[in-house]
Amino acid sequence: MRRIHRTRRDWAADLGLFLFAACFAVVSSPSVPVPEDMSPGWRAAEQVAGGLGCAALLLRRRWPVWLAVALLLAGGELSHYMTGPAMVAVFTVAATRPWRATAWVAALAFAPLPAFLWRLPELPQDRAGSAVTYFALIAGAIGWGLFRRSRRQLIASLRERAELAEADAELRAEQARREAREEIAREMHDALGHRLTLLTVHAGALEFHTSAPRAEIARAAAVIRESAHLALGDLREVIGVLRAGADGERPQPELADLERLVAEARTAGGRVELTGPPDGPAPPPVVARTAYRIVQECLTNARKHAPGAAVTIRVAGTPADRLTVEVHTTPPPGPAPDPHGGAGGGQGLVGLAERARLAGGELTAGPARGGFRVRAWLPWPAADTP
Repeated sequence: MRRIHRTRRDWAADLGLFLFAACFAVVSSPSVPVPEDMSPGWRAAEQVAGGLGCAALLLRRRWPVWLAVALLLAGGELSHYMTGPAMVAVFTVAATRPWRATAWVAALAFAPLPAFLWRLPELPQDRAGSAVTYFALIAGAIGWGLFRRSRRQLIASLRERAELAEADAELRAEQARREAREEIAREMHDALGHRLTLLTVHAGALEFHTSAPRAEIARAAAVIRESAHLALGDLREVIGVLRAGADGERPQPELADLERLVAEARTAGGRVELTGPPDGPAPPPVVARTAYRIVQECLTNARKHAPGAAVTIRVAGTPADRLTVEVHTTPPPGPAPDPHGGAGGGQGLVGLAERARLAGGELTAGPARGGFRVRAWLPWPAADTP
């Protein structure tokens, strides 16, 4: 036997419907026509059957269809005392059971209607009025049950939509957090990688040239100190953005900062030649920042993988056309000494290609003219372009 678990709200609803059925029978009893030849014993039997019908409503959650069928059949034989319980039973079926079960119960409830309509002219007025009221009450109970079921289904659908919307919002928030983490990781890779390679170059020079003049050693030590100071500043800015959240802002590099970037590389002993950036209006911040990071990463890779290589940088473009960034690295003849192995997983170029794609551009990289070339095309919309 299936066990029905009732909450306090369910018990309150069941007891309320039980009282409704009982009160309906008591209140409507004086207005129901009674045959003159009905004996007191039969009258008492009807009242007992009505009480049992009201008590049977406590089983409406376990056997709603069979209870409705039994009360409808009993109501046709045992007078009006079954009307209240029958109304509650058909309401329960309409509110909780599938459409097919509701249709069968409704067909059973209105099965006597054709015969009643056929005999309507012959029936006394009070009996006809009582029968019409009975069918109207049963129809109202079924209609109210259907309304309750549709309302419950609507609420369930709205709740499901709300849960899906909440899950979708959480997914979008998680995606935004992941993108923010990836952006911060790229910033740390680009900024700190550039500073740390400068430290590596000068530290390696001091390690392998112990007999260098004091002036050169002092100059290298000053560059190391300055690079370490700038690296700590970059790290502090990135961590500040991470703590501040998405609303935190930090100064972003521009094309004009390429001169300073190239000067730092030359101070570290690099042979770097810069052509550009173009004069005139500056490109959008996203494009300028992407171009700066591309050049910065290329200089970092040149120091790591091709020490002593000549690096040629060309930045050109016009508004309403596109910005072109080309970095060509030509290593010196013969194997170049690399005390640190030049290890790298190629993630820098992958990150640059992703940066260019997010900015709406394109980046290619590969061997060219005895060296390695990185070329990027970035959109540069005019100021009046919508």
